[in-house]
Amino acid sequence: MDVSDLLTEAYDRLPDLVRAAVDGLTPEQLHWAPGPGANTIGWLVWHLTRVQDDHVADLLDTDQIWVSGDWAGRFGLTADPADTGYGHSPAQVAAVRPESAQALIDYYEAVSGRTRQFLAGLRAADLDRVVDEAWDPPVTLGVRLVSVAEDDLQHVGQASYVRGLIGVD
Repeated sequence: MDVSDLLTEAYDRLPDLVRAAVDGLTPEQLHWAPGPGANTIGWLVWHLTRVQDDHVADLLDTDQIWVSGDWAGRFGLTADPADTGYGHSPAQVAAVRPESAQALIDYYEAVSGRTRQFLAGLRAADLDRVVDEAWDPPVTLGVRLVSVAEDDLQHVGQASYVRGLIGVD
């Protein structure tokens, strides 16, 4: 198995997990929080998608999918490319209001499709390329891709947990 196949295998697990976390939920259920200041399913899935969109767009040196079309409008937000959810206050979490589970699925699938295309062309030597010198040590492409996958997997797991708290099969 080459590096492209390995990373594609990891990232290809996410679309089904995202779908399972949100499918069939109402906008109210997507916005339900298990406690004051806690993250909602809608916010968790929006955030994991925003992080992947932001980071992969940066790697491709292109615009984020978020700023094209009416993605932001479907979430009650503006198309601010800097807003990925990092550091969100409880009020900002509450402001993320996906119009439907399908909005989350559609946005994730658009981002996932672009990620998959990017991964298809990777070679092992590409993973050592430094993509962010703001850290010590500088972040390589391989580290960035593993970091995004790990972050996404944690957040989709949290969304699935909150779904279970709602009591939806």
